[in-house]
Amino acid sequence: MLTFLRILLTGLLGALWDGVVAFGGVRLVNGDNKCSGRVEVLRHEHWGTVCNHGWDFREADVVCLELGCGLAESSPHTSEFGRGNGEIALHHVQCSGHESSLTRCAVVLHSPSYCNHENDAGVKCSGTLLTPSLSLLSPHTVFSLGESVRFRCSVLLRHHLSDFHLYKHGVATPLVTQRADQNQIGVDLTLSDIETFHQGSYSCRYSIKGGFPSQLLSSPPSNPINITVVELLTPQHWYNTSSEAPAGSVIKGQSFNITCSTLQQYPGGSFQLRLIRSNGTVRQSLPALTQSVTFTFPNAQSSNEGYYYCLYRVQLGGRTFVSRESQPLPIAIRDPDPVLSPMVISWLVSGLTFVIAVIIIITVAKVLCHKERKPSELERETRTCVDNTYVALSINRL
Repeated sequence: MLTFLRILLTGLLGALWDGVVAFGGVRLVNGDNKCSGRVEVLRHEHWGTVCNHGWDFREADVVCLELGCGLAESSPHTSEFGRGNGEIALHHVQCSGHESSLTRCAVVLHSPSYCNHENDAGVKCSGTLLTPSLSLLSPHTVFSLGESVRFRCSVLLRHHLSDFHLYKHGVATPLVTQRADQNQIGVDLTLSDIETFHQGSYSCRYSIKGGFPSQLLSSPPSNPINITVVELLTPQHWYNTSSEAPAGSVIKGQSFNITCSTLQQYPGGSFQLRLIRSNGTVRQSLPALTQSVTFTFPNAQSSNEGYYYCLYRVQLGGRTFVSRESQPLPIAIRDPDPVLSPMVISWLVSGLTFVIAVIIIITVAKVLCHKERKPSELERETRTCVDNTYVALSINRL
């Protein structure tokens, strides 16, 4: 029994060793170029053909990758590239698609099958790795923060691929990587919870393991697709009115205005001012020609009283985006104060001016009158002298 096992093991190892050292390479002959033709393998220093029984894209891909000719575009099952000469070196080749060489696939070296040179396997390679195609599964190209973007990366022909990658232009590492199932020609690549960083141009690539020596090969980039990420900031707003009005109030009949402003805007945007009052809601809208717009109210009335909110709205890519509303701005409309009204103040000023003028006139008149009634010192002396003389003369006569 041990002798039998030893003989069997020796035979298996011999066959394995024969398979390792016997083959020297793979070539394509009788084709239009070096990447198409009849498949031949070098075995014991002689080129032989390959039987096409069980031959498909997996085996054809291994040959193309091994020769540096990209991937297989077709794998003819007839002797499209003519009949070979000599022995049929390989029968019933079975590859997974990831082998570095056709001679590393599972094969039958000697088979009593009915293969002949009518069944010589051939292949047409792409020359380079095929360029994948990127499409957008989402119905639009403009997104808001937090949304998801769904792409599809695919290769038009069937190949046993490894991974698909989604790249953003300017970023070296892929943002999304998805493994492909066997014989899958494309995968969905989802970019979740997007931010403003994700705005830009995207392309995809696929990778495949192959070539000799074995390595991970990367395809050329696909067509680009641009996406826009909209970030609408919450607007700021404030109001202006006369300095006579108390804070948070506007005097009835006077003018006031409310200004809405945002730091970031998009072409075609507009500002909307919303007034919530006890009997309903009133909306006004102005185009955002600049970062700020002003809503003017020339004659404040009770209907203007309430809570004012400002928001920014824009249409991009067939979608409408609306910012969050600003904080409420309460405005009360007050009747004019009769004590402090301009008319009353005017009357008070006029009356006070009149009273002051009258007081000045009376004072000046009194001063002048007092001066007239009170004689000067010279006048008093003169009058005294005259009186004394008059009195003296009168005495002498008596």
